Amino acid sequence: MTLCLFPAIGLIIGLVLNFLAVGYASSASIPWWAFLQIFSLFFFAVAPLTLAGTLYARRRTISGDFPCRVTSLPRPIFHRKWFTAPYFLAVAGGILPFGSIFIEMYFIFTSFWNYKFYYVYGFMLLVFVILLCVTMCVTIISIYFLLNAEDYRWQWTAFGCGASTALYVFLYASYYYYHKTAMTGVFQAVYYFGYCFIFCTILGIICGAVSFSASQLFVRRIYHNIKSD
Repeated sequence: MTLCLFPAIGLIIGLVLNFLAVGYASSASIPWWAFLQIFSLFFFAVAPLTLAGTLYARRRTISGDFPCRVTSLPRPIFHRKWFTAPYFLAVAGGILPFGSIFIEMYFIFTSFWNYKFYYVYGFMLLVFVILLCVTMCVTIISIYFLLNAEDYRWQWTAFGCGASTALYVFLYASYYYYHKTAMTGVFQAVYYFGYCFIFCTILGIICGAVSFSASQLFVRRIYHNIKSD
């Protein structure tokens, strides 16, 4: 259900941007009936499907087909080194995936905000595939370090390793705004950062889902033949 908040935040940001566009008499504003259709789609399609998917997933995992026996008492986590902390691994895990798309981000931002033609869609698809592969590899290595430190809290760390890529993309978007564009004023700033935030949120969810799925397969694989005492 937490993921249902992200499209709701996107709708709120879109509503604020549309209010600003109407206030500034901009051609970027859309009719209000279109916004009503989008809100109806969210409340009558996105939210119910998210709820149904959550209930289905919880019911399916009640049996807990884990590769080894899991105790109900959490094991104490002893002192560990700073580079094996979950927060550090989650934040640092997005550096290499962002580095794999750094150059392509310049051309995408230039085509979108500086009105340049972009026609290398095949190369963009290749870069996206590289992003997913690098995200999976980096996350698996990070989770391996975490488990070696006897820290079993790998789920949100795995998601954060992939989702943190969006943080670096948003930081790059901030740099691009101040150094590569000539935008000024409140409307252009809110419009730019609002849409960049929506884009980064979607990218973070995609990368986080991929990193969590890869980590789950990795953890199940390495514990498949291990028997708990």
